[in-house]
Amino acid sequence: MANILFLAISLLILGDVAFLHASFPPSLIEDIAKIVMDNYCSPEKLVGMKEDIAAATNNTEVLNIPDGELLANILTSGVQTTVSDPRLQVSYEPNYVPVVRPELPPLPPEQLAAVLQTSIKLDVLDGNIGYLRIDHILGEEVAEKVGPLLVDLVWNKILPTSALIFDLRYTGSGDLSGIPYIVSYFTQAEPVIHIDSIYDRPSNTTTKLLSMSTLLGERYSINKPLFILTSKNTNGIAEDVAFCLKNLKRATVVGEKTAGGSVKVDKLKVGNTDFYITLPTAKSINPITGLTWELTGVTPDVEVDAEDALATAIAIINLRAQVPAIIEESASLIANNYAFESVGADVAEKLRDLLAKGEFSTINDKDGLETKLSADLQTLSGDKSLKTTSNTPALPPVDYSPEMYIELIKISFHSDVFENNTGYLRFDMFGDFEEVKPIAQIIVEHVWNKVLNTDAMIIDLRNNVGGPTTAIAGFCSYFFDGDKQILLDKLYDRPSGTTTELLTLSELTGVRYGSKKSLIILTSKVTAGAAEEFVYIMKKQGRAMIIGETTAGASHPPKVFPVGESNIFLSIPTVHSDASAGPTWEGVGVKPHIPAAAEAALEVAKGILNKHLEGQQ
Repeated sequence: MANILFLAISLLILGDVAFLHASFPPSLIEDIAKIVMDNYCSPEKLVGMKEDIAAATNNTEVLNIPDGELLANILTSGVQTTVSDPRLQVSYEPNYVPVVRPELPPLPPEQLAAVLQTSIKLDVLDGNIGYLRIDHILGEEVAEKVGPLLVDLVWNKILPTSALIFDLRYTGSGDLSGIPYIVSYFTQAEPVIHIDSIYDRPSNTTTKLLSMSTLLGERYSINKPLFILTSKNTNGIAEDVAFCLKNLKRATVVGEKTAGGSVKVDKLKVGNTDFYITLPTAKSINPITGLTWELTGVTPDVEVDAEDALATAIAIINLRAQVPAIIEESASLIANNYAFESVGADVAEKLRDLLAKGEFSTINDKDGLETKLSADLQTLSGDKSLKTTSNTPALPPVDYSPEMYIELIKISFHSDVFENNTGYLRFDMFGDFEEVKPIAQIIVEHVWNKVLNTDAMIIDLRNNVGGPTTAIAGFCSYFFDGDKQILLDKLYDRPSGTTTELLTLSELTGVRYGSKKSLIILTSKVTAGAAEEFVYIMKKQGRAMIIGETTAGASHPPKVFPVGESNIFLSIPTVHSDASAGPTWEGVGVKPHIPAAAEAALEVAKGILNKHLEGQQ
């Protein structure tokens, strides 16, 4: 603080302001500091202040300032900087009259009712949503006097509502003793809850604020949603109420960060002068978090401009009202359509359990619901393909010219011939059979024929993320002879209850590679879906050596299902490979014959084939 005072003195001298005689007592600075030392709510922040006091006491030039208000401003700057707290304020008020809290006049019931109705705003909004605005938090004494009337005129109208919006955007005053009253109406009677701790510096005591087991009127059901609206003007006791209910996870706070005021502020006279210092003499410490809202304010769960807070709260309430039906419909879709029936039934049951436990009770928007639902489905099933998704309509078919198809194929496929006449073929996604069929001849001419006459081939699927499985049988057929049909796999479709056999095709576009030449397939943990089905078949048939990493363990291409009328969509795998002989690749991936890091797999394959082919020469 001394440094700030010296700075102020220097500025005054530089401004050619001359003060020849002290206008205020030389003990003023020391008296202010002593009040702060004895009364400020956070004594741990006053370490080193005694040294500042001693330095400031020996340098009283600042007290030569004849203008009390100017001096008060300078002293305010000094004490705020020293304590790092803008709530401390020094004022000069020769005519100050202490504020006396007005007593509630002994009004007849009808007049008292009129007074209460002007200070409290009550409404029942569409959807049976209660709205309650209180701009001053009543204390225990007043609450006892007007309690029965409040219950009759206000509270009993709120109780039947399905949800409540408690508007504290304009609440800047209140009484500390009112906190347990308000919080208790939104908590259970038993057990009693420790809701706040108030440390009082002058008495050096800490008071525990506990919920009340007995109240006038009924409590608002803990199963009903409670929303608190806040603004930058929400101050003091109202902040404490919001902070308590937020940390008890009883309320969702919507609006702006609050003022960061004080639970208790006192204005104390400095000695026999006309100077006063206003400072926080008590502080709130939340028993759940160990933190306080003072100075920092209460951060909303959903931060929006104050004027948008009411509409936002209503939107969240309406969304949460839909959540049970959305979860139930999701559970039914999964139970009835997921490829593996027992897994689908288990996921559906556990999803319903999460709903019953309130896991979806804090959803604030549709994106949050979709994110949580996806995460829960993937955790419960272990299937990364079971999730929420968008319902993006398919793009209309594009009428490419032959030249454009050729350029597109060159981008989509990479083919090469390495030493010892080893073919190399890479593509990163499988296409749909009906889409590929019209351009099959172009693919054969510009891709397949380049590797057809090699002595061995490497198929690189390390970056292949899947796609439709409709072309799998056809692609597999190129690596088997055409003299007999081979059963590659059986695919079970859960919604229809039908099984489809994947068989090699007797007729193909172009020439087969055949079953005699060496074939290596490269994989990585990225290799997924249809690519895994191809790898699985080729490994099961003993037709290829697999080198690289275990594949992703994804699923057959999922189908998209709308979840009722919610505009939420689920991606649900509905098909699985033949698991009669044991697990296939879904959920576990395909293990390579020769494990290798993805980036090293190609060189490993080249080395094996070079050694094999050179040995045949």
